[in-house]
Amino acid sequence: MLKTCVFDLDGTLAYTLESMWLPANEVLKHFGLKELPLDNFRYYCGDGATELVKRCLRDAGDPELRLLEDAERMYRKKFNADPMQGVTVYEGMREALSELKRLGASLAVCSNKPAEGAIKVVDVLYPGVFEAVIGQMEGIRRKPFPDMALLAAEKTGAQPEECMYIGDSSTDMETGHAAGMFTVGAVWGYRGRKELTDYGADALAERPGDLPEIFRSR
Repeated sequence: MLKTCVFDLDGTLAYTLESMWLPANEVLKHFGLKELPLDNFRYYCGDGATELVKRCLRDAGDPELRLLEDAERMYRKKFNADPMQGVTVYEGMREALSELKRLGASLAVCSNKPAEGAIKVVDVLYPGVFEAVIGQMEGIRRKPFPDMALLAAEKTGAQPEECMYIGDSSTDMETGHAAGMFTVGAVWGYRGRKELTDYGADALAERPGDLPEIFRSR
């Protein structure tokens, strides 16, 4: 029987591409590099700020990553100053979370977004809903290592096999499986059905409203 739902943030709980795209392009412009289109960030995000900045630099004209240290520092500063730019909740998500809680689920967030930004976004969008918000921080390996997901389980008093992990990317499918959790692909997110299926999703949710039934059926 499941006790906890562990959610990815970007592309799962909320549409957040603009919050990364805008500060990243400000950084690229500062260093005289070409700005990048919004849609690219569907694939740049998901593996933490360092990897996002690396991908941006490679595509913008710095394949050797000479600017990485300064660019990452500037990106983190700009992102943390306003992580809510263009962020919106997916339709039906608040209702799905309410129903999951009614069914007795504890709720947690597990994100490769820097911890400060992740906590801020969740607090604004979903005040008081989640028992734990785990973001990228010193001493905890980022996803797809299972550390964050296992910490979320611990903080909600559940064993890994009592958790349902929900995410929209290959990184999330790998994370959920590495943690020993029932892993659900969020088809509404950034990466789509094929990637989720290819990386072994145990179930697919077409929309947030499917999640309570999947949780109930387990």
